[in-house]
Amino acid sequence: MSPTNPGEPVGLVSTIKERCRKCYTCVRECRAKAIRIHAGQAEVVVERCIGCGNCVRVCSQHAKRVRDGLTPTRDLLKSGRCVIAAVAPSFPAEFCHGDSEPYSGLDYCTLVGMIRALGFTKVIQVAYGADLVARKYRELLETYPDRNFISTTCPSIILYVEKYHPDLVPYLAPVVSPMIATARVAHKIYGDDALVVFIGPCIAKKDEAATERYSRDMAAALTFVELRQMFRESGITTESVRPTDFDPPYPDKGMLFSIKRGILQAAGIKEDLINDDVIVADGGSEFGHALREFESKHLNARLLEVLSCKGGCIMGAGTATHATLFSRRSEVSRYVRRRLRSGEERLLNPPGADDIDLNAWFYPDDRTMPVPSEGEIQAIMEEMGKRTHEDELNCGACGYETCREHAIAIFDGLAETEMCLPTTIARLGEVVLELNTTNQQLASAQQALVQSEKLASMGQLAAGIAHEVNNPLGVVLLYSQLLLEECNPKSELYNDLKKIAEQSDRCKKIVSGLLNFARNNQVQLKQVHLGDFVQSCVRAVIVPDDVKIKVESRLKDPVTELDQDQMMQVFTNLMNNSIEAMPGKGTLVITADGDDAWVQVSVSDNGNGIPKEHQKKIFEPFFTTKTGGKGTGLGLAITYGIVKMHRGNIAVQSNADPKNGPTGTTITVKLPRNPGNAA
Repeated sequence: MSPTNPGEPVGLVSTIKERCRKCYTCVRECRAKAIRIHAGQAEVVVERCIGCGNCVRVCSQHAKRVRDGLTPTRDLLKSGRCVIAAVAPSFPAEFCHGDSEPYSGLDYCTLVGMIRALGFTKVIQVAYGADLVARKYRELLETYPDRNFISTTCPSIILYVEKYHPDLVPYLAPVVSPMIATARVAHKIYGDDALVVFIGPCIAKKDEAATERYSRDMAAALTFVELRQMFRESGITTESVRPTDFDPPYPDKGMLFSIKRGILQAAGIKEDLINDDVIVADGGSEFGHALREFESKHLNARLLEVLSCKGGCIMGAGTATHATLFSRRSEVSRYVRRRLRSGEERLLNPPGADDIDLNAWFYPDDRTMPVPSEGEIQAIMEEMGKRTHEDELNCGACGYETCREHAIAIFDGLAETEMCLPTTIARLGEVVLELNTTNQQLASAQQALVQSEKLASMGQLAAGIAHEVNNPLGVVLLYSQLLLEECNPKSELYNDLKKIAEQSDRCKKIVSGLLNFARNNQVQLKQVHLGDFVQSCVRAVIVPDDVKIKVESRLKDPVTELDQDQMMQVFTNLMNNSIEAMPGKGTLVITADGDDAWVQVSVSDNGNGIPKEHQKKIFEPFFTTKTGGKGTGLGLAITYGIVKMHRGNIAVQSNADPKNGPTGTTITVKLPRNPGNAA
């Protein structure tokens, strides 16, 4: 059923996406499963909706919008024709209760006066049509003692049966609703050209009024919420109107219709618990179970009275009052007692009322979904992380009672795997771990970038210094050596010249280091046996007698690619640093390890260790912890550059405080097996 007014949202209920908060409450409360979750947003599937309004009632964010009835009603009131307001029997529960909502605590005559002030020509009670319908039900049961019937007073139930229990359509009582019965009586009394507008608590009445089969009976339908809005927009107050009574026809016990079992009392039908001839069910889960039991023949009730709203129509989704169920019921009962006790003459049977056509016809509109195979269900369950029975928590957070129901809904295109809260939490944990790893990699990359920028700047500076200093330094060294050769070794001048030559030679080494640091060397990759290569590096190092050296290889595949000359410089430099860090006895351990993608060599000593505040600076040019004259501070900077040219990483672990355990340093060089393909 589609809206009759241009510009309105398609369907009876639509979602305001900006307000939808992915709570899935509407999914949980929709007994027709007419809510589809797409990209995390709840969408009402028009062809599956039964108009019960549960989604509207339970949405705390007010993200559900009901099709507008105000615009067509205003247009009708401006038409100049006779427009009749047909007020539902539940109006006392909405307007006579003294709650906090505006236009509450009204006397019914004041309410009628306010409705007239809006421009309605007549104001009648749908309760009269309920009396006619109740009488028709009693006749059905008396005429067909061997048949079973499902009541058709609730339009949501009719749609539910037509769509989801099409085999039960023949059991639907062939009787129109009280709204349609009242409209037909109104046309009989006030003329065929009169326009009837229903005012009540039910949003499904909007679709019922818009159907082609009843288009000649109903002009529009308003909810009580919309009626309050019309009062507010028109500036109508209790003081601005003259209280009046309803127009005829006047009802009898049909005024109880909006209360659970009210139609039975109006029809004089007793719900006998011994005979079990009449069964009443209301509310989403209850009416669904009742219809399934009826279909399976477990219920043999002659009349199954079912309502979609728990407690009856007084709890409809089109109400605004905050009153409780029993408070609403009390207000209706109080109004009925008052009307039935009054001595006023009531026109219960207006002329021609017995000729009103109350017959109705219903047709199957099968909307049941295909049932997936067990294999298809299991595949979806595994995608949700439900690989064992224990994984099926059935927590209901997705809006479905069980994980299997959720899986079936996914198969039917109504749900998404992301709706599963435990699965989402587990995936979120994995994402957090991945983000943490990525953050660590990013921090490492940023640190490497900063270091590279420092080295690049220092390289440019070093190149300039080396170029300017190298030539005059060579002259100083040359002439100091010549003077030294000509000088008498026993003279005082000889020692001075010797000192000049030694310091000049040291300066030459510093300049050489600067040039090596500044030079942008190319990596010449060759396949090498890493274990053998480490052994050759060890042999190139002078190891003191008081230092023990151990080499351990844990490589399953020792073959890797590297530049032998440059990596020789790296490992020998690390080993020399470790030896110098152990001035007394010590042990130097070199360990080779790796996997399919990477190899790593660790150089460990049990020397003095590197203070924590120095560990971040050791790869900076000219930074050294060695005593004066024993180091240039370029060795580890050059080492860092070579490792990075191999697309590898270098890490330091060191302890210089005996309180924290054994002192010592481990420097690990990690290299890709194929630097040319490394990312």
